[in-house]
Amino acid sequence: MNSSLQHTIKNSINLVGIGLHSGQEVTLRVKPAPVNSGIRFLRKDVEPKVLIPARIQYVTDVRFATTIGIGNSTVSTIEHLMSAFAGMGIDNAIVELDGPEVPAIDGSAYSFVALLKKAGKKEQSLPRRYLKIVKPVAVKNGDSYIKVEPNHEMAVTLEIDFDHPMIARQKFSSIINEQVYIDQIARARTFGFLKEVEMMQANGLALGGSLKNAVVLSERSVLNEEGLRFPDEFVKHKVLDLIGDLYLVGMPLIARVEGYKSGHMLHGKLLRAILSDVDNYEIVEKDKGTAKSRYWDATSKTASAAVANI
Repeated sequence: MNSSLQHTIKNSINLVGIGLHSGQEVTLRVKPAPVNSGIRFLRKDVEPKVLIPARIQYVTDVRFATTIGIGNSTVSTIEHLMSAFAGMGIDNAIVELDGPEVPAIDGSAYSFVALLKKAGKKEQSLPRRYLKIVKPVAVKNGDSYIKVEPNHEMAVTLEIDFDHPMIARQKFSSIINEQVYIDQIARARTFGFLKEVEMMQANGLALGGSLKNAVVLSERSVLNEEGLRFPDEFVKHKVLDLIGDLYLVGMPLIARVEGYKSGHMLHGKLLRAILSDVDNYEIVEKDKGTAKSRYWDATSKTASAAVANI
């Protein structure tokens, strides 16, 4: 995550899995992409075919998961894959799918990490750009909040609080680099409560959810036979989601991020608040210390709409 140059993957890679909410089997392929193109998604089963930039400007829904889209083409539950791209330092890639949702696999980002390792990283010719926070920005909803402050590196402090004996109050605080991400964050699985899962499935959601791709809790226990991967797996998964959502700014952040009971909605609200004022940030090439005054290609959809028709 600290390289001075941009990276894509060396080789294309494929994965097949079930969408957590749609329950549909989806084939996913990740392909190399040129410098400064970012992460983009392509629905191969939808006409006209359009590349959807993984940017906050293209987020269409944040209920239960993060969804991006242009016109009739949408891709949901992108946060775990986006988290893996961020954690592994991949700046540019094309993600092709033949369905509406990124496969859940085991409910964490670890399968995507393994896939990216298999593909290999390719160093590219231009410097990596970072969005460096220079003024504090905060958003809240009730007692939930998330904020960013200036810092010399990426660091996250996140706290959750659930009225459940297996979760209760958990807190995670760390700098975020590739090794920390792989060792402490990537394997943390999404989780849900049995009563809520049953209600969601009755309403056409979480149709692909199972003990194979989520930690499921009854009123007093974890139902998965293998138990938890970490004692604090719940808050670590929330950090995983946060890292994926923040990567929708289009580049890594240099900031101290602090949150309490935040989720996809607040993460998106924070990014929009940051980008609403150019005095909140600088675009820097980290090792050179150079800066640009505006967020490249992202103040409106018009800049990248033409990127896509293929």
